[in-house]
Amino acid sequence: MDVSAKITGIKYSPFLCRNLNTFSIEHLDDALSKDSAFILDVNKKGQIALSWWVSAKRTRSYPYARVYDTLNFQGKKVTIIPIVKDEGKEGDRDFLQWDTISLMSLLGVYTIISYYSYAEKSSRYRHKITNQRFDTAHIKREINNLLSYQSDALHWNLAQIENAGKIGEKAIDSYERISKELGVEMHSKESARKRIDELLKGKENFMTLSRELAKKAQDRESITIQPKENLVGIKATLTIKNYLGGYYFFTCDEVNIEKETIYLIEGKHTKQSSIPSLEDIKDGLVKMILFTNLKEVKINVVDYTSISILKLTSDLKFSWKTLRKSQIEILHLLKKESEENEFHVLINNTYLQEIDI
Repeated sequence: MDVSAKITGIKYSPFLCRNLNTFSIEHLDDALSKDSAFILDVNKKGQIALSWWVSAKRTRSYPYARVYDTLNFQGKKVTIIPIVKDEGKEGDRDFLQWDTISLMSLLGVYTIISYYSYAEKSSRYRHKITNQRFDTAHIKREINNLLSYQSDALHWNLAQIENAGKIGEKAIDSYERISKELGVEMHSKESARKRIDELLKGKENFMTLSRELAKKAQDRESITIQPKENLVGIKATLTIKNYLGGYYFFTCDEVNIEKETIYLIEGKHTKQSSIPSLEDIKDGLVKMILFTNLKEVKINVVDYTSISILKLTSDLKFSWKTLRKSQIEILHLLKKESEENEFHVLINNTYLQEIDI
């Protein structure tokens, strides 16, 4: 099933953002080693809420949850994403996708495309690296540029894409140096060069390449059941068009149709706890931000009224008696968030809105 929709703007109030620690920009290295999201105090120029991605791939280390934690901040929200992360020949290699930048633009999050300049050799694998660190000098320069930038996140992010080729070159050079210093064989430089060459051709080529790859990933994901999902409905592709005519390709874990209503469901599952982890829930809430702001939801040419549902399931029987105090507080805030933003939360077979917390 292929669902299409439009987004003309984002309106959403988060309730589950954690309290962020504050670091000065002089201690950015320390902050990045200790915290996944934090407030950065930039001398006397102001503050930003900063998160960072371990990898360019969204399925690693809950990057959506990291970004979500910054959404309550009233000033500029910024996220750092590596253009490529190469863990060595015996590890993974992920490249930045245009659709990731697009999603950040939709959320109003300014993106800094960066690269890793430091790593350590793995103690377990001969050709794998670990503990990778960003080039903080580059990030500091970008932050200072951003503080005086007057336009919105979309235009900043488009400018970042324009510069992506140069950052890609720096990333390749950096990994070549790391490879020599540590005696670790990395993935093929030639194949990385082909991807980077596409970026060097400019924004439009990058957008086209990434859209093609994102569409393929969307098609794969639409027929794959993840271990963290416990679903009964139809899995669907979701293609969103924004006000500038850009397209974003996502998947909807589960879709149910009743007459003129379509239920768009994001599923999170756990095997060992009464409810999924807070990181999983926040990851799902980012999808709720999208789903609750959709307009003109259609299948082919048929219009539907959409209802968004965050579905939390567990192999364990849900019981309030088994919940920890922290889990009860999470559900209390989640209920507030769902009511404020008009989506439903389903825990196994019970709607959270129907439970008196």
